[in-house]
Amino acid sequence: MITATVLTKNAEKSLKKTLDSLVDFPEVLVLDSGSNDETLTIAKTYPNVQVHSSPFLGFGPMHNYAAKLATYDWILSIDADEELSKELADEILGEKLDPEKIYKIQRHNFFNGKHIKWCGGWHPDWVTRLYHRKETSFSEDLVHEKVEPNDLEKQSFKNHLKHTPYLEMSDFLSKMQHYSTLFAEQNQGQEGSIFEALLHSWFAFIKSYIFKRGFLGGKEGFIISMYNGHTTFYKYLKLAEKLDQ
Repeated sequence: MITATVLTKNAEKSLKKTLDSLVDFPEVLVLDSGSNDETLTIAKTYPNVQVHSSPFLGFGPMHNYAAKLATYDWILSIDADEELSKELADEILGEKLDPEKIYKIQRHNFFNGKHIKWCGGWHPDWVTRLYHRKETSFSEDLVHEKVEPNDLEKQSFKNHLKHTPYLEMSDFLSKMQHYSTLFAEQNQGQEGSIFEALLHSWFAFIKSYIFKRGFLGGKEGFIISMYNGHTTFYKYLKLAEKLDQ
């Protein structure tokens, strides 16, 4: 038996598609960190959904707290802007799971209705999301958390997970603010300066737009690559600010 866990905060725009894709799972545990929109109302309409609340602890600790609250030992971690294809849901539920393995899923990232097959961090994008909680857990990182491998064997599913992280331009700005702050908190004490911010941001843009062929993605590829550069700039600028405090 599997518990699917979903972290939420003000996810009303995307949550229904996420939960619709999880209707065949015996338990879906939604851990909310202070939504003031219709997120909780939507979640409570699903009979297989259990809703819990917590102050935001950082992404890694939130994932681990959700796993602790789950009924079942097998944890499938899904974001509130992701949805399983029917084929993937059937594949996961039909798999004979092995506690000595962790399971990877290929994530297809979409922006403006386009499957983004370029840009740094967008393609290819394999994520480990299914694991046995007695064998491993997420790292305690505030951001860019991941399931700890713990020398467990990795197995890949054939079908994909759909991810739509940005529905409108304001989503880029809000995530840039949130993630750059978490990065600075997580890396407090490391070197940071305006020069570092400029250097890393330009490299992030060039890597995404040139080396990862974001230029092939037209307008969307350019926007994403610029976002990668700007987010990196503010990460290191906020890190420098921490040093001055």
